[in-house]
Amino acid sequence: MAKCTAVIDIGSNSIRLAVFQKTSRFAFHILQEAKSSVRLSENAYKNNGFLQNEAMERTAQALGEFLSIARSFGARKILCVATSALRDAPNASIFLSRIRREHDLSIKVISGEREAYLGGMACANLLPPLPEAMSVDVGGGSSEFTLLRNGKVEELFSLNIGTVRIKELFFDTDNIAGAIEYIDEALKQLPRFDTTTLIGIGGTFRAITRALMKKEEYPLKKLHAYTTDETSFLRFTDQIQDSTPKKLRSLFIKPDRFDTIKPGSLILERIIRYTKSKTLICSGVGVREGVFLSDLLRNAGDRFPANYNPSVRYLLDTYGLHSTHAQQCAHLSKRLFELLHVSLGISPEHHHELSIAAKLLSIGVDVRYYAYQRHSHYLAMNTLDYALNHSQIALISHLLLFKKGHASSSLVPKEGYGTLLPDNSTLDALSALLWLSHILLAARIDASEVSIHVEEGKLLVSGKHLYLAREQLKNIVLPKNLIVVFS
Repeated sequence: MAKCTAVIDIGSNSIRLAVFQKTSRFAFHILQEAKSSVRLSENAYKNNGFLQNEAMERTAQALGEFLSIARSFGARKILCVATSALRDAPNASIFLSRIRREHDLSIKVISGEREAYLGGMACANLLPPLPEAMSVDVGGGSSEFTLLRNGKVEELFSLNIGTVRIKELFFDTDNIAGAIEYIDEALKQLPRFDTTTLIGIGGTFRAITRALMKKEEYPLKKLHAYTTDETSFLRFTDQIQDSTPKKLRSLFIKPDRFDTIKPGSLILERIIRYTKSKTLICSGVGVREGVFLSDLLRNAGDRFPANYNPSVRYLLDTYGLHSTHAQQCAHLSKRLFELLHVSLGISPEHHHELSIAAKLLSIGVDVRYYAYQRHSHYLAMNTLDYALNHSQIALISHLLLFKKGHASSSLVPKEGYGTLLPDNSTLDALSALLWLSHILLAARIDASEVSIHVEEGKLLVSGKHLYLAREQLKNIVLPKNLIVVFS
């Protein structure tokens, strides 16, 4: 596979570009994103689906500049897919021929089912694991539904309900009742799923989520994996439906969404009510990531290996040049956790976050040794995106902060992500285990050289190279019921 790959997604409302760069076999990051609201399907639904010349001209110009961006990064592979707008248009071949002639670009028009698969597969790989969920991608011309079970795509559906379609057919004539009837009739094609978890993909869901997060003053600036409940979401969509343009601005809706946000929010509202969804998760990934992953994972069944996290691997590939010590800390912290988590009152589920924090312990060193813990914290907080929920990201990142003689709970910012962290006792205990593993390996030795066991409520530590560890133990704050004795 090409090291640098560009993916272009041509939708009914917007076209988007993402340039991906691999850092190892399955790890990657995004070099560049671009979006243009070309409205390819503008006025098409009023004209029997025919694409209009002005819209095609806008799209052709934007595509030319997207290709220029991709080539500036040396992308050797450019994958371009088109969805509902070109899928439905009787004159799609005219546009496809023009782009092939002018830009030497072959556009692959994908079916609604394939579109649903790509979006759902991206969610299955890049969101936190879920036993069961349904993803929905509300686009300009259609909405795609994917049933996911245990990380696998199970069922696919595509319905002709999209923001631009509903706007032109109903909202432009103020026929809201007609829009509701049309949407509800289309939704009858969906079976009644047992899952009550809905994953939202696409620009409309992200726009509403972004606005809701601002309204609630949410502590993390991460759309991906943001979770809310149907009551809060529907209350907010009701406000959107009743708002003037001035009010929409006060609700943090961007002006380029003003004409499609109401039909989009209505579609989502009817979907949520029909599916009886209770938990709503925002996906920052969709068709573009699905196209990239289908190429990246084509020999792996479209799935990452078990327990593989591409964000963690990317950080280690890029900033973990001196991560041998951190890997040894991960081994030792695991042993410490297994010995002590019960006596320290730590839930077994937190071992996962402790393990990742240990692996990332040294990434800040490759930025600058002095205050490297703050650099590690910053990198983790801003780069951990995939396969983790927001509480896990906040905990892992916070554990990487360290200050001599201070408990971890004292380092939580007064106004910030503290609400996402576990209780202070758990936080301090996890931090103590992490930094104790670091200190016991102060001589940069192998974790296997350190012997640990618990006897009469004390942690007994022995080994040949522990002089520095004895000296540095005073730098960390241990829980009151954790006594370390060197033997």
